[in-house]
Formats: sequence, C-alpha cells, structure tokens
Amino acid sequence: MDIIKSIEHEQLKDKVPVLDVGNTVRVHAKIKEGNRERIQVFEGIIIKKQGGGVNETFTVRKISYGVGVEKTFLLHSPMVEKVEVVRVGKARRAKLNYLRDRVGKSARTKEIVGARIETKERTIKETLAEEDIVEEAEAPVEETVEAPKANEAKASEAPEEAPAVKEEAPVVEETVDTVKEEPVVEVKEEKAEVKEEKKEEEKDVKEEKAE
Repeated sequence: MDIIKSIEHEQLKDKVPVLDVGNTVRVHAKIKEGNRERIQVFEGIIIKKQGGGVNETFTVRKISYGVGVEKTFLLHSPMVEKVEVVRVGKARRAKLNYLRDRVGKSARTKEIVGARIETKERTIKETLAEEDIVEEAEAPVEETVEAPKANEAKASEAPEEAPAVKEEAPVVEETVDTVKEEPVVEVKEEKAEVKEEKKEEEKDVKEEKAE
C-alpha cells in the first residue's frame, strides 16, 4: 500500500450509508457556533454522487420558501453524523439536474410504492483490506538472486594458504667454566727472602776480603 493510500485509509469511516440517487434523505450535520456545537438537519433529494474514497460526495437539493437550495456533503466527513433515508424515489439517471427547472410537485421524484424504507450501511475498511490481500496474492513473486560480494569472490579465487608453522625459538645452553683458584703467593715474603740472601752474600764477600 502506498503512503498516500495508507493516510487516506486512516481517514475513512468504518461504515457509511448506502445512498442512491433519487432518494429523499435527512442529513444530520454538525455546525459549530463559537464554542458551541449543534446538529442541523437538512432534508432533500439526492441529485448526484461524485468522487470516490475520501473525496466521495453527495449533493442534496430542497426547495425552501420557493427557493432551491443545494448542499454538497463529504460522505466520510466527521461533520456528517448520520444520514437517514426518508423516501425511496425512482430515478433512471445518475444525475437529476432536470429537477432544477421544476417547481412544486414536479420537482420531486416518483416514489416506489411498497419499497422498504431503511438505511443500509456498507463497511469500507474491511473490503479495502481484503482487496489489498488479493492484490498481494496475485502479484508475481520475483526471485532475487544476490550477487556474491567482492570480498567473498576474492576469497574464493585466492589460493588456499598453507597452515601456519610455529617458529620454535633456539635453545641456548649456558656453559659456565669453572676455574680453579691458585694460591696467591705474597710478594712481601719473596722480597724478605731476597734481602736475606743478599745479606748473606755480602757477608761472604766481606769475610773473603778480610782473609
């Protein structure tokens, strides 16, 4: 359903009266006078019907004090409270414009004798919903095949990658050389021995000289 149709569908009345051209009807219309609201009754003959849907209208004509008065009402208007059928007339035309030239009794349509006077109603919204369902059922179903996405296509064309190999880090063995500690000879002791040897040599040299 289109956006415009959906908006118009909300404005429609659930039930509207069945109106035929030539019938005498009594229309109960709401009239606002300042802050007050009252209902005014307009009685006359339906001379024509026009439009469809939200814009459907009907025109009622009556003669008031020798003057012809016509009013056009919107069928789905909230200002029209109800429409009552008073008299069923005989009409063989869709528009009774010839009644505008008539005066007196000739300005009325012939009454169908024995006709049942009743206001029939027809439901609007249910029939519209059924028509929409039928249209959806009759509409051909188009199969839409989605094209593969570029990324998927590239992935399918690309060669399969080899499984990843875990790189093992080389194990480094730490080798520690153990060095034996050699005893350190004190230098002072060596110097004392050298001095003693020199003293002894000097003594020997002195003794040799003395001899």
